[in-house]
Amino acid sequence: MYKFLLSSRWLGWFALVCALAAVCAFLGTWQLDRRNAVREDIGWVETNYSADPVPFEEAAGYFEEFDPSAEWLPVQLTGTYDTANQRIVRNRPLNGRPGYEVLVPLKLQDGTAVVINRGWLAIGNNEAGWPDEVPAAPEGEVSVVARIKPAEPTLLRGAPEGQLASIDLATYQDQTGYPLEQAAYGLMSSEDPAPADRPEAAPKPALDEGPHLSYALQWYAFGLLFFVGFGYAARQEAWNIIEAGEEDADDFDDEDEVHSAAPAPRRTRPVRRRRGTTGEEEEDAILDAQGY
Repeated sequence: MYKFLLSSRWLGWFALVCALAAVCAFLGTWQLDRRNAVREDIGWVETNYSADPVPFEEAAGYFEEFDPSAEWLPVQLTGTYDTANQRIVRNRPLNGRPGYEVLVPLKLQDGTAVVINRGWLAIGNNEAGWPDEVPAAPEGEVSVVARIKPAEPTLLRGAPEGQLASIDLATYQDQTGYPLEQAAYGLMSSEDPAPADRPEAAPKPALDEGPHLSYALQWYAFGLLFFVGFGYAARQEAWNIIEAGEEDADDFDDEDEVHSAAPAPRRTRPVRRRRGTTGEEEEDAILDAQGY
């Protein structure tokens, strides 16, 4: 009954179903991988964000070679801001508001320079492409608590003088003219002495996994439905073949009944011509034999 599945047409449909199901499985696995990455990031936030600050000497290696397990870890740094090389980073939205972030190199006592992200500024109204005012960093020696964040990649777009397209520390280093720690920067939590006015502090990252799990389950369900649809179509084809065979059998039985119900032709005995009879008498005799 299902021999038609071996036909080239049905084998082609089955190959297409397998290909579509494989794509769905790939997309579902991709969503699970994204969920796992988000869950890992959430784990580092839960572990590091509220931890006690560690001295820079203990965390210096993370600024030279970034370790994801150290992201959001608070670090205590002491040095002097290089306000002459302050930069603002473009296109940094916060809670749906367009704005900028302020970067300043912090020169430590041992000569190391670490980039500090001092916070967020709203887009200005006085001059297009600039905030209205950038709060000044404290002068002299300052103690900063900042959380470790990885450097960002280079973006293929420019920025006006005094601005950066991203927190690309290599590009920033080229502009300062002296070495900066390249693997990570510090997202400021506090500074002492505290200035009267400072950029808006970055909020704590959300601990939401997002819809990745539900998306993954949906993709897996779509892949399974392709096989269900193929099975349903094959079942319908089999029923059509069965019904077509029954109709042919019914038509054959009806023809047999018609032929069997038809009356058999009457066989007549030949009429012998008797001697001395005329032609009219013989004709009458034949008609009488046939029942007329």
